[in-house]
Amino acid sequence: MLMRTSRWVGAGALAALLAGLGATPIAVASEPTVIRSVPIGNLRVLDPIWTTAYITRNHGYKVWDVLFAMDANGDIQPQMVDTYTVSDDGLTYTFTLREGLLWHDGEPVRAADCVASIRRWAARDGMGQSLMSFTESLEAVDDKTFTLQLTEPIGFVLDALGKIDSNVPFMMPERLALTPPTEQITEVIGSGPFRFLADEWVPGSRVVYEKFEDYVPRDEPASLAAGGKVVHIDRIESVYLPDAGVAMSAIAAGEIDLHESPPTDLLRLVEGNPNVSVIPNDPQGFQLFMVINHLHPPFDDVRVRQALLWGINQEDFMATIVGDPTRYELCPAVFGCGGTNESDAGSEPLMTVDVERARSLLEEAGALGARVVMLDPADNSTLHPAALMGAQALRRMGFEVQADAMDWSTLTQRRASRAAPGEGGWNIFITNSTATGIANPLSHNFIRNCEQAWYGWPCEPRIVELSTEWALETDQDRRAELTHELQRLHLENVSYIPLGQYKPAIIFRREITDVIPGPAIFYWNLRKEG
Repeated sequence: MLMRTSRWVGAGALAALLAGLGATPIAVASEPTVIRSVPIGNLRVLDPIWTTAYITRNHGYKVWDVLFAMDANGDIQPQMVDTYTVSDDGLTYTFTLREGLLWHDGEPVRAADCVASIRRWAARDGMGQSLMSFTESLEAVDDKTFTLQLTEPIGFVLDALGKIDSNVPFMMPERLALTPPTEQITEVIGSGPFRFLADEWVPGSRVVYEKFEDYVPRDEPASLAAGGKVVHIDRIESVYLPDAGVAMSAIAAGEIDLHESPPTDLLRLVEGNPNVSVIPNDPQGFQLFMVINHLHPPFDDVRVRQALLWGINQEDFMATIVGDPTRYELCPAVFGCGGTNESDAGSEPLMTVDVERARSLLEEAGALGARVVMLDPADNSTLHPAALMGAQALRRMGFEVQADAMDWSTLTQRRASRAAPGEGGWNIFITNSTATGIANPLSHNFIRNCEQAWYGWPCEPRIVELSTEWALETDQDRRAELTHELQRLHLENVSYIPLGQYKPAIIFRREITDVIPGPAIFYWNLRKEG
């Protein structure tokens, strides 16, 4: 039986803890208006183009801005862009930037900055790679205008530039955007509503942002990631509290204003508290999934990957990380349940638990007793228990499991290693994604194959061909057929393994109002009363 242990400490002890991090308890805080929040992890990687990690994506939404953004209806709206036109043949897009856009160092935002930023983002992001594969040219015309010339008409240009989930196409100054996409930027300068205070950043402790006074929001009301990013607070102090119990005590005691990612199975501790609000993080929910390294034994053999499908029980994972069955569902759909691309094609092995069949496949492949290195993010209150459950399931099938414990930020760097598992690499880790981010073959970064593959590096050429066909197809019935075939192929080749879909929450003190629920945490629009 898996159990989470945590410390439950009183308000006085929490105040001392937060004071030790350089923070002042909320009870004695005065102007300026400060939001103290618990992030989803320890921020170590500052570059949201280099990594897909959500802690870095959330950091990105504070600091950088985007050309287009998704609204609450799922429509893509201009953000940094003022106007745009599309030629009659659908091949030429012309974009003009809004007036008044400034970088945090006071320099104006130029079209050349945006061109360089799009190119760097597209080198890392699957949807961006697809966009560039149909791009003939991308050029600045003047300081306010740039053009995108396509080789053939495609229908996802704005969807790509307005992508809400990792990797988000954040705009950066040209000098930063010219950093090779395989390297991390070394300076954080954006044009978004908050400035990153590098001199107050203490990795493993806290990150601080302040309102960018020269930010010019759009006139429209805020709507998900779109509309006017009007800031009503002066400062954000993001306090890293890896102990789940301490973090929940902090919000209950009023030491913390907002918790971005509370453990779903601990929500019961605050749901009856009249001073704490609990709202869905993303109404569509999150998918938990297992990432498998296809490069090295034993999972370079498809029979061994298929054995995992038969031996995995989604119910075990959902019950462990969520608990409340009203907050999760068993879901074999690679593109998520509840969306237009939901499919259960090829899901029988995943949804039928047969450990003996799994062991038979391992024996046939000569992999029974094989050693597996699993990465375990011990500081992540959702993914750590999932990793423990995964290790338990693998041992039951007949693997010898080495669980390497580390913090989440370290994992997001180690997973990039292609080295053999015994030489600093890995075999398996478990992570999650918003359902919004995996809703179709273009936006789903985590199942990209071959040259565009994410960590795990699966390669089934037919998947690449069908994904491209899906991108170009305009007939919805044919798209549905392609979705079912892609679903079948992904599970047959075991690109990765869906482990269920669940609905996490954001929790915050009653003094906090106008929070925008969504796949990312937005700090504009919200207010702190009193």
